Amino acid sequence: MSVFPNLPTPPAAEKKPVSDTRHGITRTDDYAWMRAENWQAMFKDPSLLDAELRRHLEAENAYMDAAMADTKALQEKLFAEMKGRIKEDDSSVPMKDGPFAYGTAFVTGGEQPRYFRIPRDGDHKDEAIRKLLLDGDKEARGKDYFRLAGLDHTTDHAFGLWGYDDKGSEYFTLRVRDLATGEDLPDVIENTGGGGAWAPDGKSFFYTLQDDNHRPSKVFHHIIGEPQSSDRLVYEEKDHGFFMGVGGSLLDDFIYIDIHDHETSEFRILSTKDLSAEPLLVAVREEGVEYSLAEGGDVFFILTNDGSAKDFKIMEAPVTAPGKENWKEVVAHVPGRLILNHMAFARHLVWLQRRNGLPEIMIRDRVSGEEHAIAFAEEAYSLGLSGAAEYDTDVIRFSYSSMTTPSQLFDYSMATRERTLLKTQEVPSGHNPDDYVTRRVFAPAHDGESVPVTLLYRKDTALDGSAPCLLYGYGAYGISIAAGFNTNCLSLADRGFVYAIAHIRGGKDKGFQWYEDGKMEKKVNTFKDFIAAADHLVKEGFTSHDKIIAEGGSAGGMLMGAVANMAPEKFAGIIAAVPFVDVLNTMLDDTLPLTPPEWPEWGNPIESEEEYRWIAAYSPYDNVGEKSYPPILALSGLTDPRVTYWEPTKWVAKLREKAPDAGPYLLKTNMAAGHGGKSGRFQRLEEIAFEYAFAVKVAGKM
Repeated sequence: MSVFPNLPTPPAAEKKPVSDTRHGITRTDDYAWMRAENWQAMFKDPSLLDAELRRHLEAENAYMDAAMADTKALQEKLFAEMKGRIKEDDSSVPMKDGPFAYGTAFVTGGEQPRYFRIPRDGDHKDEAIRKLLLDGDKEARGKDYFRLAGLDHTTDHAFGLWGYDDKGSEYFTLRVRDLATGEDLPDVIENTGGGGAWAPDGKSFFYTLQDDNHRPSKVFHHIIGEPQSSDRLVYEEKDHGFFMGVGGSLLDDFIYIDIHDHETSEFRILSTKDLSAEPLLVAVREEGVEYSLAEGGDVFFILTNDGSAKDFKIMEAPVTAPGKENWKEVVAHVPGRLILNHMAFARHLVWLQRRNGLPEIMIRDRVSGEEHAIAFAEEAYSLGLSGAAEYDTDVIRFSYSSMTTPSQLFDYSMATRERTLLKTQEVPSGHNPDDYVTRRVFAPAHDGESVPVTLLYRKDTALDGSAPCLLYGYGAYGISIAAGFNTNCLSLADRGFVYAIAHIRGGKDKGFQWYEDGKMEKKVNTFKDFIAAADHLVKEGFTSHDKIIAEGGSAGGMLMGAVANMAPEKFAGIIAAVPFVDVLNTMLDDTLPLTPPEWPEWGNPIESEEEYRWIAAYSPYDNVGEKSYPPILALSGLTDPRVTYWEPTKWVAKLREKAPDAGPYLLKTNMAAGHGGKSGRFQRLEEIAFEYAFAVKVAGKM
C-alpha cells in the first residue's frame, strides 16, 4: 500500500520543444522554457519572475503540501526535538586579538548571530563586559531572507566591515561600522562576494565585485568616505573559468588575490606598504598545479601539489622573491598523507592532514624542526583547525567531535603540548553518548576499491535488515564529509534509523587520488560507489533496500538523480536538495555563473565531443526513463545562483512525463531563498524537519 494515498492530480508542465545540435548530435528539450531569460535581473529582484513560471512553481508547492499534509504533526515534533538539542542563548569562546577578544552569541528565540567583543582577558560569560558590535536579528528585521557575511575589524579595532545578502542570490552588500558608536558610515558597496580585506591603516579595504553573470571578476580598492564609483580597479580576471577571492595576511603585510578553479591556482600579492602598486604575481598558473600561501615573517610557506606531489607538500620562499624558482621543500610529499591546509606562526608551522581517512593536526617547531601530532583514538571523528588571530603566539585553537561525541573546543599550547578544554557543546534536552554506536565499515566497490561508510545508530537497534536507513552522499570537488557530531540526525537514530555517510569517490576522504577517480571521465565511479555502499549495508544486515532513503544536495543532488536512474529498485525514497541534475544543459551554457569554472570538474561539452558524451551518459535529466522510481523529494531555491531553480523543476516535470505511475515526485521551491535554503538558525531546522519527515513517512515509521 502506498504511503502517499489519495494524492491530487500533479501539475502537468507544458511541453515547448527546443532542439540543440552539438558535435552532430541533436537533442530536444521539452522543458527548456523553464529557464527564465531574465534570470540575472530576477536573482536581484524575484518579483520579476515570469508569471507562467510563478504559477507552475506555486502549483508544485501546493501539490507537495497536499502530499506531505499528514506529516505536519511529525514535522513539528522533529523540529521541537532538534531545537531542544540546541542551546538557544549560546555563545562562542572569543578569539584574542590585541586588546580585545572577539566572539559571536545567540539570544533565546534569535535566528541570527550577534557579534561582540570583550577585553582581552575578560570572562566572556560576563555579559556586563560584552560590547555588542552587530545585532544580526535587528538587521534582519522585516526581511524574508537575510544572511550575514561576518564582521571583520580593522587592525586598530576602530571599524568593522560587514556584509549581508537579503535575496538569497549571494550578491552581498558591504557596510562599514564604527565599532565605538555602533553606527554605519555612509559607505554602501553593492554586488560583492561578501567579504573584504582591510588595509593596515583602517582607512580602506579591498573587495571582489560580482559581474552580471555572478562571477567575482574584479578586485577593487575602496577608500572610506568615497563613492563606490570612484573605487580603484586593482585586478581584473579575464578568464571566466576562474573564481577569485581577496584576503589579508596575519601580519598585515600583504593583500592576497587568490585566483583558482577546481584544479589550478594562482596568487597575486600586494604589499601593504604601497597600496597603489600593481599586484605581484607569485607563480604563473599551470593547469593542474595548485598552491596557497601563509606568511611566516620573512618567508612564505607554500602548500602545493607541484611536481607530482598529488597529496601535497609544503615549500618556502623569501617574501621578497616568492617566485617558483625560489621554492625550497619544507614538508615532503608522502603518498596517502593528504595535507589539507596550513598556517604559519612566529615559532611554529601548523598543518591539517588526513591519513587513513582520519584527520590529524601536525605541529613543527620552526627552529628545531621537531614535529608532533594532535590525534584521537575513535574509529571515526572530525577535527577543525581554527588557528589563531595573532601571529606571535604559541596557542592555537581546534575542535573535535565524533558522530556520538558533542563538539569540544580546545586551546592548545604548541610549546608545552598542553590542551585546555574551553567548551563542550551543550545538548539542553540531554544526550548520552553511550546510547549510540558509531562505526566505520568498508563497502567493496565494483572495481575492487573499498568505500568508507560512517554509521550512527542506537545500541538497541536490531541489525537484522529491519532498520530503515538514511544514506547520505556528496562526492564532488574533493570535499570530504566529516564524521562529526550532528544533533539533527539523532532524531532519526531515535526512531530506529541507521544514519550513514558514504565517503564516495569525488571527495578526498582517501587522498587526492580518491578525488581524481570521481571526476571527469571517471565520474560514474561516484555513483557506483554510492550504490555499493547501499548494497553493503544490506548485505551486512544494517538495513534492506526497501528501507533505504538516499539523500544528497547540490552536486550530491546530481548523485541522487544518477542513482535513481541507475538503480531505482535499491532505494525506498530519494531526497535531492538543490540538485544539480541538468548537467549537460548547464555545462553547455557558458553564461551561467559557475559553468566555465566547473569545466575542469565535469568536462567542457562545448569544445569536446568526448566530454559531451561523458556527461550525456550520466546527466540525470537526460537519462530519465520509464523506470520504477521511488518517491522523490526535490528541494529548490528561487534565487539560487549555484543550482538554478529550473534544474529540479525540469527534472520533476520529466520524471512525471516518462514514469507517471512511479514516484510520486514532489518539488518544494523556496520562493524567498537561494542555495542554502532559509538563512535563520531555526528556520533551517524547519527545512531539515521537513526532509526527515519525508524519510520517516517513506520508511513507514509514522
